[in-house]
Amino acid sequence: MVFHVIPVDPVATPRLPSRKFKFIGAVPVPLIRLIFSAFFAAGILVSTAFVHAEEHLSPGVSSDDLTTVPLTLSTARNIQLGILQDNAPHAQDIWERIRHGFAMRDPNSILVAKHEKWYASRPEYVARMTERASRYLHYITTEVERRGMPSEIALLPMIESAFNPGAYSTSRASGIWQFIPSTGKNFGMRQNWWYDGRRDVISATNGALDYLQKLHGMFGDWELALAAYNWGENAVQRAQARNRARGLPVNYASLKLPNETRNYVPKLLAIKNIIANPANFGLVLQDIPNEPYFEAVATDKHIDVKLAAQLAGISMEEFMALNPAHNRPVILQGSSDLILLPVSVVETFRANMENYDKPLVSWQAYQPKKGERLDHLAPRFGLSVEALKSVNGLSERAMVSTGQTLLVPVSDEEGAAESEFEVFNMHLSPTGDSVIKHTIRKGDTLGGLARRYRVSIANLKQLNGPLKILRIGQVITVMQGLSGKPSSRIGRSGDRPYKAAQSNSATTL
Repeated sequence: MVFHVIPVDPVATPRLPSRKFKFIGAVPVPLIRLIFSAFFAAGILVSTAFVHAEEHLSPGVSSDDLTTVPLTLSTARNIQLGILQDNAPHAQDIWERIRHGFAMRDPNSILVAKHEKWYASRPEYVARMTERASRYLHYITTEVERRGMPSEIALLPMIESAFNPGAYSTSRASGIWQFIPSTGKNFGMRQNWWYDGRRDVISATNGALDYLQKLHGMFGDWELALAAYNWGENAVQRAQARNRARGLPVNYASLKLPNETRNYVPKLLAIKNIIANPANFGLVLQDIPNEPYFEAVATDKHIDVKLAAQLAGISMEEFMALNPAHNRPVILQGSSDLILLPVSVVETFRANMENYDKPLVSWQAYQPKKGERLDHLAPRFGLSVEALKSVNGLSERAMVSTGQTLLVPVSDEEGAAESEFEVFNMHLSPTGDSVIKHTIRKGDTLGGLARRYRVSIANLKQLNGPLKILRIGQVITVMQGLSGKPSSRIGRSGDRPYKAAQSNSATTL
């Protein structure tokens, strides 16, 4: 065993459930003092910053009882005692590191098996999802471990967005963690015309983990915390209140939950089991090094996104995968102070920025008059009407200006914005397949839904069970890509009073 003693911020450190410390139970402060006394008696120097001590398990403690990296125990001295497996910090592959941190119980339920089968039968989908995850998993796993959370949480974006940074739903949930606007703002994610922090990898990850810690503190159980993350804390509390009134248990398995939420934790556990032993499911995971993929670089000047990618020597696709929060083709210094770049190109970017002696921006803001016709305005800047609308996120049906500020080229080069920046207003990134969550409304039929999404009825039943009766408000899953594209995106607009992104959504994964 390796013991780490690290000073921590008591506010930032979550209080973990006692069940995670099976081998020590509820440890009183005198026993903690005894532990530290033992360290000193053994001649181990405990500094205020960091201590390593090699110890063996006592005869009464089984290694199977230990929850892996990183278990923490807060003490009255504001010291965090971390209990880590010897080989966990030395994992060469991120999957190995994540496996060491698994801590959630596996009920081995029929639902878990159902989702295991679903993923196992789609190796191409899993390959695309894990390839996208390779950019983000090291950072997310590090943050999850730092907070003392089970490493299954690092896999949650797989069921939220399949790690598609451009995932967007008709309930207006966005990013790999699928935050709706209101919840994103509550957790510090700036959202404006230029920038959407819900798609920022760092901002959204920190917000999601903050939210999950809050929910875990409310419910004292990761299954219930995850249910609340999906369905909403108030909804889970109401379901618990109904059970209490009937004298029933209030744990996750006993609550009456929507079908989507009932499947939410089993789906995560299915992913966990696949990551734990992919060969059991006939799958092979691509190797992902256990090292940082990206580095944050400060921007002290406005710069075109396309130019930033060029100076870094990477493709626009790679740049946008790491910086999907930018809505417009210009990065504003002060609006989004940091950009993320692959570690391998950071020095190249800095050197090229220092030596670049041309203008960094080719776009400018223009304030049109309210009612000004777009077909008269666009040619003045060498744009087609379609390009003007695309760059500025305007509706295809828009004919006249509403008076909002528009982004137009500094130069009048024809075609400057015809296609280069279309990606900034296409948050549904083309990935070859998509998963859609559809909320049943009055008049919906199985055949009608199959026609709308261009899938077979058998496909719908495979994902959702028999579906003998469709109930208003029921959420069903539609998988596309293998059998066609949707004829339209559906769903009502408007925020939900909680995070739940999937309900009433059409999210490309």
